[in-house]
Amino acid sequence: MKYFIYRIYQWLIAAPIFIVATFITAVITAVGCLLGNAEFWGYYPPHVWSRFCCRLALVRVKVKGRENISTDTSYIFVANHQGAFDIWAIYGYLDHNFKWLMKKPLEKIFMVGWACKKAKHIFVDDSNIRSIKQTIEEAEETLKDGMSLVIFPEGSRTWDGHMIPFKRGAFMLAGEFRLPVVPITIDGSFERMRRDTYNITPGEIVLTIHKPITPGENGFNTKRLMADCREAINSALPSKYQDA
Repeated sequence: MKYFIYRIYQWLIAAPIFIVATFITAVITAVGCLLGNAEFWGYYPPHVWSRFCCRLALVRVKVKGRENISTDTSYIFVANHQGAFDIWAIYGYLDHNFKWLMKKPLEKIFMVGWACKKAKHIFVDDSNIRSIKQTIEEAEETLKDGMSLVIFPEGSRTWDGHMIPFKRGAFMLAGEFRLPVVPITIDGSFERMRRDTYNITPGEIVLTIHKPITPGENGFNTKRLMADCREAINSALPSKYQDA
């Protein structure tokens, strides 16, 4: 009975409110960025929108390890990608200004893609070397003013709750810019809304912010960095989703 009542709430009440709130946030973000100060308008309206979306869906977000990062430091955050709520959980509850490294097709989402472009989020096409080099150049321009970057190194959401293989792009950027890399474990998002459904299950998501992995004098070893980040993220997942 509770499941049935929530479905009515989700589709007849929450969904229309979500669509309107998303449209308004996209317009505010894009117009604000056009007027200037994309650092502010590209983060704070979506930050408020993300918190609102979680509360609208009756999803709670708990954060662990916030003491491991400083608001005055630039990082490259790398997180596992369990489900759609990963976006709202990080945007709403990381409490650190950043830009997303996003897949190129997301640029075509009505209104949202336009707002993300104006907010100077970085769209990546990893189909060829030339595109990757262009991404590095755009990231360099974005990060030069002390901005941070958030990346899902898996590249797409999991199908079964387990992490899929990481792509090298996030770690190549970290080596290129000598920035500390902060692994983030997202737990609970898979249960809230999996990749194969649009139905939401209310409950809790836990973000675990791990200690930064800082570059050595000779820069990062990409394979070692990937392994260290995966190990950190894996350590805070429930045993049923951990790497074997």
